[in-house]
Amino acid sequence: MKRAQGTVTRHGPLPATPYDVTVVGAGVVGSATARALAHHPRLRVALVEAQDDIGQGSSKANTAILHTGFDATPGSLEARLVREGARLLADYAAATGIPVEPVGALLVAWDEEQLAALPRLADKAVRNDRPDTRPIGPDELYVREPHLGPGALGALHVPGESIVCPWTTTLAYATQAVRNGVDLHLGTRVRTVGRDDDTHVLHTERGTLRTRWLVNAAGLHADTLDRALGHDDFTVTPRRGQLLVFDKFARDLVRHILLPVPTALGKGVLVAPTVYGNVLLGPTAEDLDDKRATHSTAEGLRALRDQGRRVLPRLLDEEVTAVYAGLRAATEHEDYRIAAHPGQAYVTVGGIRSTGLTASLAIAAHVTDLLADAGLDPGPAEELEPVRMPNLGEAFPRPYQRPELIAADPEYGTLVCHCERVTRGEIRDALTGTIPPAGLDGLRRRTRARAGRCQGFHCGAAVRALFEEARR
Repeated sequence: MKRAQGTVTRHGPLPATPYDVTVVGAGVVGSATARALAHHPRLRVALVEAQDDIGQGSSKANTAILHTGFDATPGSLEARLVREGARLLADYAAATGIPVEPVGALLVAWDEEQLAALPRLADKAVRNDRPDTRPIGPDELYVREPHLGPGALGALHVPGESIVCPWTTTLAYATQAVRNGVDLHLGTRVRTVGRDDDTHVLHTERGTLRTRWLVNAAGLHADTLDRALGHDDFTVTPRRGQLLVFDKFARDLVRHILLPVPTALGKGVLVAPTVYGNVLLGPTAEDLDDKRATHSTAEGLRALRDQGRRVLPRLLDEEVTAVYAGLRAATEHEDYRIAAHPGQAYVTVGGIRSTGLTASLAIAAHVTDLLADAGLDPGPAEELEPVRMPNLGEAFPRPYQRPELIAADPEYGTLVCHCERVTRGEIRDALTGTIPPAGLDGLRRRTRARAGRCQGFHCGAAVRALFEEARR
């Protein structure tokens, strides 16, 4: 029997009837958790997001890498969930049409100290079930990456690292959750949390929402919500990562994800291709106090260019089409901060840094297990109605390249955004989808319209007209 679809709301009052489970935060982890709970039709589930669209925080501004977990701390929760999540997401992407390219990675050593660290990293990879990771010498390195800057002494080859579309992943999770009964409440920032007998009372910008069980997947604000519930387990220090996006003409310069030898601040500045055909340079790693500081800085971009010039000198001759910055939810702990509090009917999911995209499905499964162990009776599990996402990847046929699709619907043959080859049909589908975009940036993440070389200079008016027409 087909399930009733959930609702998507951005305005108006919230339901008076309590939910069984409410997930706070509709990033990639929160959306994955809502999707996991949707497997249990007995549960009434809400997904609550402060902003007006899904994936608006760290999930929209990352390096878009599907990690193997080769360099995670062996035995940690993060290592296990990244390892499991990489397999789950690769399978899910293949089933739903999320573009993934297994390009592999190279950790490049530029001095003797870094070169000496490669065998230790290879040993760590083996302990993380990645026995195919191996050191290579400079000759093989330059065969693999002929445009690499001079002076590299060797590298660690990690065959399993892949690039993925992070926007489509979050949208797929949330879409599948809503289609299988989850209510998505956008623009619903949680102000305070109270308790009424066995029910959590969330006071939000749109009114009061009541729920028996609560999952905190609030990302950068997970520590704030955790403290409101009486805990002091971690503090989120936003770690800003600024990135440069180079034009598609740069794509032939790099074949792998090029990584530095990691430091305590993270994986460092990388050069990586994207599934959209661009090349990324970044991110920086700047610990800040302001959880809203997603602006770029001249100093940060200058530092990126200096580092990029050493790694891939010719990259700096190419055009930059976009600059963006994201904040990672770093804490004082190396591992994820995921814990159940059975007496409060509450699970916190904090400290999910750059590996959250890769681990998302495994984190969701872990959280549902914690809820069940803490006393939630989810009822029987059922398969979800499958979803098929629009392809945004350059390595796979796009709608404008599919004659059979255009013959059936000519809108897929009418280009609106010429830089990214986005058609009226794709824009129409996004605007009428289960979770339509709230603005032009959300439409860009769903279609790539206005994301190309001209950044909407030529197509902006046409895209806006289609968006406004759909909202009437």
